[in-house]
Amino acid sequence: MESYQDINARTIDTWVEEGWEWGKPISHEEYAEALQGRWQMVLTPTKAVPREWFGELRGKRVLGLASGGGQQMPIFAALGAECTVFDYSPRQLESERMVAQREGYDIRVIRGDMTKPLPFEEGEFDLIFHPVSNCYVQEVKPIFKECYRLLAPGGILLSGLDNGINFLFVDEDHREELSVFPFDPLKNPEQMRQLEADGDGVQFSHTMEEQVGGQLEAGFRLTHLYEDTNGAGTFHEHNIPCYLATRAVKEA
Repeated sequence: MESYQDINARTIDTWVEEGWEWGKPISHEEYAEALQGRWQMVLTPTKAVPREWFGELRGKRVLGLASGGGQQMPIFAALGAECTVFDYSPRQLESERMVAQREGYDIRVIRGDMTKPLPFEEGEFDLIFHPVSNCYVQEVKPIFKECYRLLAPGGILLSGLDNGINFLFVDEDHREELSVFPFDPLKNPEQMRQLEADGDGVQFSHTMEEQVGGQLEAGFRLTHLYEDTNGAGTFHEHNIPCYLATRAVKEA
């Protein structure tokens, strides 16, 4: 039987082929701009991550966790970081290889499932960049525990988190009908049918208690956060935040 992780990898590959916004690698011109110090990155749909969240990147060991697609990792490489990208979508990883070959930098590209123990050593990284993606995972706390293990003392975890609002309505066109939370299609067959009908893969809602609390429970110290909207659609038009970006540190 196909796992939900495999369904999601296949779904995202299809989205990339259809021109998905988060599957479009940066251009040569954008890479050249980053080499000149003109760059920005996002963890959530619209707001750029403040530069002070990153610290000095030259020589730092950076893991892009579920961050394939050739969007953020090329910028880290342009800024002098030693880069590893870990993702479960073959098409997203193809984009990483393509951009690295085009621009002539080295990157370690690894296909893997972040719901399993990550194949890295304790303290192997100085920074983990983890854009919105754990909405495709049923249990998120183990991911934060793994991130804590992988970071060196003083290391930084930058995360994009879905706050659950996007799962509020069963149908955007019939907003009087609300979903039952948590939105978990592995436990709710009707929610699975809804996702299948929309071609949305297998997605899950998560509370801030799970996500922010999960980082604190893993041992991180939260230093910064901001909220963001979808960038389009009803919630965005009403300026309703659907995402949170966090900066957390593994204390030295």
